[in-house]
Amino acid sequence: MTGDVLLNIKGLHIEGRAGEDWLPIINGIDLTLRRGEVLGLIGESGAGKSTLGLAAMGFARDGCRISGGEITFDGIDLRAASERRKRALRGRRIAYVAQSAAASFNPAHKLIDQYCEVPVLKGMGRSETEAEAVTLYRKMQLPAPEEIGFRYPHQVSGGQLQRAMTAMAMACHPDLIIFDEPTTALDVTTQIEVLAAIRDIVRDYNTAAIYITHDLAVVAQMADRIKILLRGDEVEEADTRTMLANPKADYTKSLWAVRSFARPEAPPPKGAPLVSVQGVRAGYGKVDILHDVSFDIHAGRTVAVVGESGSGKSTVARVITGLLPPRDGQVVFDGTPLPPDYRARTRDQLRQCQMIYQMADTALNPKLRLRELIGRPARMYLGLQGRALDSRVRELLDLIELDPDTYIDRLPSELSGGQKQRIGIARALAAEPQLIICDEVTSALDQIVQEGILKLLDRLQREFGLAYMFITHDLSTVRAIADEVVVMQHGRVVEQGPKPEMFAPPHEPYTELLLSSVPEMDPDWLTRLLAARGGTVQAGAPCSGGKG
Repeated sequence: MTGDVLLNIKGLHIEGRAGEDWLPIINGIDLTLRRGEVLGLIGESGAGKSTLGLAAMGFARDGCRISGGEITFDGIDLRAASERRKRALRGRRIAYVAQSAAASFNPAHKLIDQYCEVPVLKGMGRSETEAEAVTLYRKMQLPAPEEIGFRYPHQVSGGQLQRAMTAMAMACHPDLIIFDEPTTALDVTTQIEVLAAIRDIVRDYNTAAIYITHDLAVVAQMADRIKILLRGDEVEEADTRTMLANPKADYTKSLWAVRSFARPEAPPPKGAPLVSVQGVRAGYGKVDILHDVSFDIHAGRTVAVVGESGSGKSTVARVITGLLPPRDGQVVFDGTPLPPDYRARTRDQLRQCQMIYQMADTALNPKLRLRELIGRPARMYLGLQGRALDSRVRELLDLIELDPDTYIDRLPSELSGGQKQRIGIARALAAEPQLIICDEVTSALDQIVQEGILKLLDRLQREFGLAYMFITHDLSTVRAIADEVVVMQHGRVVEQGPKPEMFAPPHEPYTELLLSSVPEMDPDWLTRLLAARGGTVQAGAPCSGGKG
């Protein structure tokens, strides 16, 4: 049983500015949350999940306003409270874990300094705070927990940074935590440890949480109740087991049925590969990250590169694009060895290989409008100008299913996370490359949009003969779109081969670990898995266990 009501939202209305007008984002939502309870918020991109989560802190983004309703936190009217009082609550009694850790950390300060800021302001000693940080870093399965806090944000992987942010949110043992896609950037093995750690915190400290996600299997492990949103409206709400077993609304049923897409099995590749990574060794400073990495990518085919956070997946992409010259080995493109440094490559060599980045928030210049962001590669590589350039930008917006008239002059800040990622895809397509490196391109998207993006990528591949290197930790995405699979661990290729062979037993031990770590839409799955692996999470409901 959970405790007393901690958060009560009634008739909430939130609007967003559109020129001189205000358009509705949240339409009269009610929300009640008790101590020790976890509420899962589910909905497609643009449904209002993050906006509602931020409103629980009494906060609205720039360009938005809370126009109606009540928000009461532990008896405090957040709509009537002064900014000073709300700031005193945030980071102390209410914490927020953002979807994009890379965009949320201050790049000029070490992780440990950012962790210690609020606890020290609360009166904790610096040494005591650092010791607790190490404990939480270890609980979050971060490598070298005694040392990693003394790195800058750019010196750790995206998954490691997301875990560091989760630890920072837990530093003051808040009464309420808003988790906004906290495991989006994590591989499946790391995700299990982070989910277990979040469950422990909720149980041990009787903390309430709002868990925002598009991953139904994850929310099944975490939430006591699930609320479904669609375009700012509540579709339905029920306890987790009831919602999973018997959703009532047609929209909810459609969410349960997504991810049916799977490419037909492709014939074996013919001829020489388009890209050949040959015996690459590379790293940063004096530390080697990649060790003798070799694999091929053929035209018109997709090679999925999978592995846990820090395994070297994105580092391989940096080598292929020339951003990180290898110490040994080479990258051969269409039979010609590429110069190791991108600055020595021709403009056409640069054009032929484009990249879609994992963190759309940090990959898009916040000061440029979409027509400039998408148009720049078409202008630089293809020489398009004027009406031809405008027409091409509009065509690309149509391809990614964003209405050109509505979106062409918007800034990135006026887009949802999923929409930003689609702009990254359009920008890569603008150069008309032969190879596109997709670095976790669907990880920030809800499952309905994920399926649409995978279908789009498949159609573009068949239409233009594109080759994809698909970096992902989502094995359902691998099943849907890959032709070959490369499994990496600690900077080495552990196993590689055609997809049917890779998903059929017997597996290498590490591959077996990855496959067994994919969450299932069963509220007891995580508890059973942790028990089988010697975990200590108690059986029972996903996240209840408060003292009330």
